[in-house]
Amino acid sequence: MNTEQQSYTLLDLIKYFLKLGTTGFGGPVALVGYMHRDLVENKKWINDSDFKEGLALAQLAPGPLAAQLGIYIGFVHFGILGATVSGLAFVIPSFIMVVLLGIAYQAYGGLPWMQAIFYGISAAVIGIIVLSSYKLTSKSISKFEIPAIKSNWLLWLFYIIAIILTAVTQQEELLLFVSLGFIYMIVKAPPAWIKNPKISSFALLTTAGFSTVELGKLGDLAWFFIKAGAFVFGSGLAIVPFLHAGIVNEHHWLTENQFVDAVAVAMITPGPVVITVGFIGYLVAGFAGATVAALGVFLPCYLFTVIPAPYFKKISQNKSIKAFVDGITAGVIGALVGAVIVIAIRTIVDIPTALIAIGTVLTLIYVKKIQEPHIIVIAALLGVLIKLI
Repeated sequence: MNTEQQSYTLLDLIKYFLKLGTTGFGGPVALVGYMHRDLVENKKWINDSDFKEGLALAQLAPGPLAAQLGIYIGFVHFGILGATVSGLAFVIPSFIMVVLLGIAYQAYGGLPWMQAIFYGISAAVIGIIVLSSYKLTSKSISKFEIPAIKSNWLLWLFYIIAIILTAVTQQEELLLFVSLGFIYMIVKAPPAWIKNPKISSFALLTTAGFSTVELGKLGDLAWFFIKAGAFVFGSGLAIVPFLHAGIVNEHHWLTENQFVDAVAVAMITPGPVVITVGFIGYLVAGFAGATVAALGVFLPCYLFTVIPAPYFKKISQNKSIKAFVDGITAGVIGALVGAVIVIAIRTIVDIPTALIAIGTVLTLIYVKKIQEPHIIVIAALLGVLIKLI
């Protein structure tokens, strides 16, 4: 934790994150950009070194990138208390919005105008996720160039395996991701403790024991979202395939259309994309479900930030940890692409939805001034025009 004299109070920081959580559109990269502009360049509350260290930790550890960086920034001068209230202030505005949208959706979801709005929005969401998947792939695995692909061939192999398995089985296996992480770590930077099989066996037995615990519905929700939060690397969108496999295919908590609508809700609200879990939780089990889902998904993110924060300089140099994360990330992003294929097949049902999805991708590539929330509004209007007029 940084002990230098700070030029702001904890209340100032809370106010800032409440405002960012209320007005910060554009996804994790945009939110990180806003924080750097506001807190490093303009207000000078955080120095560039602390900001970069927080960003590196957020990228290395599982958890939604922007939320973790916000938690770390709170930790820099105010420790655990700062980390806790910064994270809450950042998440609460968008949580309130998605719960209110959940109430409206449950009340009016069967009405033609609501169905028409989400007809257009759902197609646009597919376009947004397709482009995000491309960007995540080129950023996290390698660029789409022959030399880069050759030098990262093992990560590309993991990526392709995850795409195929997710698209074919329509499920997502946490053990697959962990296995890919371990394989890549052993190949690239095997740690000393890998020679001790007792530790590995104990970890597997512990995991197996947890998976057999019987829980009530809220308990099932909490445990599911804790697992989801532990495997979101970098972008909130990376959680989509895990949520889709569990919520639609395994537990049958939501229908396919409801799930795509839930992703759409995340796109039209500010703050972390992963807050869509509040909307999902509300549809499954009311306000208690929304609260449990949000707390569950952000708990790993919070712990993976505050626990290693004091020791991060040492941890960040560990090649074995970096390799483990790289292997998992390749699998997670591959699963995201596989899930996009599954969801797109069910969402792009006619020529208008196909055109909206393609138009979304082209607009985001070539029209820089138009952001995701603008496209969502346009798609909603197009849905109304196509379906009701």
